[in-house]
Amino acid sequence: MPQRNKVSDKRILVVGLGRFGSSLALELVNHGWEVLGVDSNPRVVQIFGESLTHTVIADSTDDEALRQIGAAQFSRAVVAIGTHLEESILTTSQLVDLGVKDIWAKATSRRHGRILEQVGAHHVVLPEHDMGERVAHLVSGRMLDYVELEEGFSLIKTKAPQALVGRSLRETKVRQRFGITVVSVKRVGASFTYATEETVLHRGDVIVVAGRTKDVEGFAESD
Repeated sequence: MPQRNKVSDKRILVVGLGRFGSSLALELVNHGWEVLGVDSNPRVVQIFGESLTHTVIADSTDDEALRQIGAAQFSRAVVAIGTHLEESILTTSQLVDLGVKDIWAKATSRRHGRILEQVGAHHVVLPEHDMGERVAHLVSGRMLDYVELEEGFSLIKTKAPQALVGRSLRETKVRQRFGITVVSVKRVGASFTYATEETVLHRGDVIVVAGRTKDVEGFAESD
């Protein structure tokens, strides 16, 4: 891969191209991300060689192998290794040591998840709760949660963008500008409450937004 001095916001490392990892990687590519897929199985790497931006055969438990593929240049990484717990934990630990700032790791059990957190994973995903498509939306933007209620219509949780802070929702004309509805708001240290047209958002507020998927995705990336 070409070396870069600055990590792009649209680059991500996905280690493990099993069912979960490949689903997530393909979804990210569909959303315009540059994905480096890593797996130790040559056949698996060959299968996804044309679908992902880059693929490489490597032992992710080997710190030198990770250095050679440029893992330290990525600000985001997903450890999608499933059945081999030792490989999952060692890979996560190696990425932490390399300074990757945002590591998502797949866990096969809550105990496995706790160990991943202990070695430094920033986010732990349990596949029975977080499928690849949903996680792809979370790791690729500022969304704190994402639920597709039905095809083409979604509900997201995100931090209030600066453009809406300090004025009422009526004044910001958020529905006309973005095509979405702010459903509820949560102040720092408080619980969620219903949002109205008179609600004034503050810096640090968390909001729940509903709308067409493309509209809520665009809103989540606004500033």
